[in-house]
Amino acid sequence: MHIALYQPDIPQNTGTLLRMAACFGLFVDIIGPAGFDLSARALKRAGLDYLERSGFRLFDDFDSFLHDRVQKEERRLILATTKGKKSYLDHRFQKRDILLMGRESAGVPTHVHRHADACILIPMQPGNRSLNLAISAAIITGEALRQTNGFKPSTSRETLPK
Repeated sequence: MHIALYQPDIPQNTGTLLRMAACFGLFVDIIGPAGFDLSARALKRAGLDYLERSGFRLFDDFDSFLHDRVQKEERRLILATTKGKKSYLDHRFQKRDILLMGRESAGVPTHVHRHADACILIPMQPGNRSLNLAISAAIITGEALRQTNGFKPSTSRETLPK
């Protein structure tokens, strides 16, 4: 399972998602240009000590991401968007899906929507615009991992005595 961030604006969200990806054995694709410095130093600050544990790749633009990651690897692109018509709970995820999260300030442009295999949303109370990007990605990723048996049991934790 991959998470892709389309031109992220907020480094803390990117760092949070890199940390989540490291913890769950996921991969993060970051599609530029971003609204902040994507140098190794800046990403290390955003991802804390989890950066070394997370797999990620930087793409210069959406077209290179689409060609290299989606088309060449034959993956489905699942777009999380407030404009989606289908709840993420009704979507059937597959292990090779890429969950695409839009830019915090503007989502994704129309041409990106056209490439999505599915557009899903998180149902919310009327009158609310959206959730924080990292929270949205975590909610949807949790369901995707549940459906695909993607949660890997930890072997590094000690078992508590009964």
